[in-house]
Amino acid sequence: MAYWWAAKVSKTLHQTQRLAHTSGLFVLVLCFCSDQVSLLAVGLSVGVLLLLLLLGLMVYYLWRKKKSQSQYQELLSTVPSVPACSAPVILVSQCSWATPSEIPFTLPPRFTTQKHGDLESEETEEKEEVEMKMETGRDILAHRGSLSVRSWYPVGTVLAGLYSVPPLNEVVAPPPGMATRLCFSVEYRHSSEQLMVSLLRLGNLPPRFHGNVTLVELRLLPDDRRPRQAKARGTGPDPEFNDCLIFQVSGVCVPQSTLSVCVLSVEQDGKRHAVGRVLFPLEGELGQAGRVLWRDLETEDDTQCSELGDVQISLSYSPNLQRLSVAVLRARGLQLLTDTGVCVQVSLQIHTQVVKIKRSCVVKGETDPHFDHRMTFKLRSQHLDEACLRFELQQPNDIRSEPPPLLGVLVLGPFMYARGPQLQHWMDMVNTPQEPVKLWHGLCRAT
Repeated sequence: MAYWWAAKVSKTLHQTQRLAHTSGLFVLVLCFCSDQVSLLAVGLSVGVLLLLLLLGLMVYYLWRKKKSQSQYQELLSTVPSVPACSAPVILVSQCSWATPSEIPFTLPPRFTTQKHGDLESEETEEKEEVEMKMETGRDILAHRGSLSVRSWYPVGTVLAGLYSVPPLNEVVAPPPGMATRLCFSVEYRHSSEQLMVSLLRLGNLPPRFHGNVTLVELRLLPDDRRPRQAKARGTGPDPEFNDCLIFQVSGVCVPQSTLSVCVLSVEQDGKRHAVGRVLFPLEGELGQAGRVLWRDLETEDDTQCSELGDVQISLSYSPNLQRLSVAVLRARGLQLLTDTGVCVQVSLQIHTQVVKIKRSCVVKGETDPHFDHRMTFKLRSQHLDEACLRFELQQPNDIRSEPPPLLGVLVLGPFMYARGPQLQHWMDMVNTPQEPVKLWHGLCRAT
């Protein structure tokens, strides 16, 4: 019996311990759940407060905006809305126009929308009043060009005498003589470093060019590589231009520059003929800015370029064939050393490397020889800015061990090698592909 009671007591104690352990766990779970609920409640309350704050700010912003808009007043439109059935009436000052500078200006009235019946009655009254006014003012407007609306509402008058411009040939009449002359003016602005060249007109153009279009190309030598062009506004012996061309150049380089003006005559098929050229050194010529200048055109036959003599060269380039064609036509004024004759040696050079050398035939016993020798060189388009042609006029030497005596040297090429007319000749060849460009050049001494 005692054993049974002992077992019963131990079992009861074991169950009590289990129950206490379970109750502890439950308490822990309850504590944890209570913490989560409190955190959730705090988060919801904060969110609700933020939402209410944002809503309040929006309401305040809308209230301020409505209040600020109510402070402005309606502005009257400067352009009146005119009904389709009514004609605009513009008042004209009744004062006498003593001087051309007195130009009356009045503001148009503000129109309001009216009924159709009222408009008809008012229009009849206005017509009667305007007819009476027009009868009295008809003498005033008879001698002036008066603009009217619907033929009976005067707007204003234009004095044609203020806009009459005398003809250009009366303002800049050419000086006496039959030479072909160019009229232009030159002005330099130091503030913007701009050279302004105003082309006015040509005088005494040769008769064979009267029916063609006259074109002028301007360059500022020696540094300018891109020509400016101007086209005449008419044909005939005295075509007019009235163009202003601007060169951007510093004040230091202006006295060292030369303005080159080349006059061309263009036929209907596009073929160009050189009429002449003007070389205008700018040193000492900018003292009287804007004065009208007349300069005679230098034609190819009249120009003597060098003491050593001149040579006439024709150049053309074909981009498709990548071929440079050179023609040595003739020479003049050569200072011959012997009577052995004259020949021309032409060398194609890329940078410092001589690519090809060709010679013409020997012409004997003439100071003005005619060569008419043509030759071609293979030259790629990408080498046009890197290549040059060197012409050497030589006299054959009987002693082959000695170099032949040189009469003169000429170099044609881009900016890297040439300046002045030599550079211009090369650029004209590049800008007009497959078209021969012929020009006289003066010979220089070999260096």
